[in-house]
Amino acid sequence: MNRFAFIIHPIEVADIARKYPIAARLPDRLVEWVTRRYIKPKIVSTIRGIRSQHDGSEVEGFFIACPLTTRVMLEEPAEQTLPVIIESARVAQEAGAQIVGLGAMTSVVGDAGITVDRSVDIAVTTGNSYTVATALEGARRASGLMGIDLGGATVAILGATGSIGRVCAEIMADEVARVVLCVRDQAKGEALAETVRGRRATVEVSTNLATALPSSDIVICVSASTDALVQPAHLKAGAVVCDVARPRDVSVAVARERDDVLVIEGGVVQPPGEAVDFGFNFGFPPGLSYACMAETSLLALDGRFESFSLGRELERAKVEEITALAAKHGFKLAGFRSFETEAEVRPAGTLELPPVELASEALPKDWPSWLQGFQPPAGMSLADFRVAGPDHMPQVRMPGGSFTLGQQNGREDESPATVT
Repeated sequence: MNRFAFIIHPIEVADIARKYPIAARLPDRLVEWVTRRYIKPKIVSTIRGIRSQHDGSEVEGFFIACPLTTRVMLEEPAEQTLPVIIESARVAQEAGAQIVGLGAMTSVVGDAGITVDRSVDIAVTTGNSYTVATALEGARRASGLMGIDLGGATVAILGATGSIGRVCAEIMADEVARVVLCVRDQAKGEALAETVRGRRATVEVSTNLATALPSSDIVICVSASTDALVQPAHLKAGAVVCDVARPRDVSVAVARERDDVLVIEGGVVQPPGEAVDFGFNFGFPPGLSYACMAETSLLALDGRFESFSLGRELERAKVEEITALAAKHGFKLAGFRSFETEAEVRPAGTLELPPVELASEALPKDWPSWLQGFQPPAGMSLADFRVAGPDHMPQVRMPGGSFTLGQQNGREDESPATVT
């Protein structure tokens, strides 16, 4: 049986505290120092049940815990953190794995896996090729459900100069009208823009999210920041936000305050097999995984013990190749998830709305002036409505979904409304 391993690590000290409760009562820096000094990389679970739909073959895997937090890997020199990641990969090798995946920040440190690959005798991958494939597939599907015309859309990419962001920009520039590269370094952003221009989309560079995001229909978050960059005020009504970053780029406040946007977790995958068991709780329902994990197991399932996704220059051809392999073996995009819960998204459709009548009762001030005096249809109340969508149209909350009223010649449109 082919074997793989995947390296995970605590995103923050709170993750350590779930295993060692005393950590919650100690300063974060102290916990990180103690963890680094006294906890060695080790196997924390065995992964079973991933079975190919192509030939019925099965693989076995292991989760390897690396004791470094995100902050430690971002703040400390790579010369100090890379040896710990390499040690984690050697644990995988000693366990019999033929390929190891670098999870979360371990795929970013130093040269994005190249040094780790040179330091062990097994294949190494970051999983970034399949992460790109699934993130873009998810963004496309979500955009369709939200009524966004992809061909006329503006896409903002946070962390555009990173390995994932670069290839996302290249692919999306062939599909949309406008791409905004959101970067910290203007010069690096402009250099990337020159390689992306010449495709279907116009390409712009921005270092200011407050000005770049409000005009964006789709936001793809792939930065390596430790802070929540995307705040409620940044987003356009009706936008789709695909957050691939770990730690998250999107503030949890968006979920509380902006029910007119759809935030999805990028790259959530359902591997094939009737009894997939990861033996470890990383916040998903049983049987679901991140795409980077899935790429590692997928390569093992196909017998491709090669360093597939490495370094900061991902290849579009690799994204297309891993997509084909996933289809071959039965890996597929899972349902949309938002902040570790199932996102409430329903397929698009139509509904004939009953005729409406005008009344003198004033609606909330944030409603368009043309709707002042709107009277809900029989059996409905104002509580069934909200203003939402790209044009701040009234959205009807009903059991079958949320239906957006249109406007035609200054009055309510009585034609079928789109389910969003």
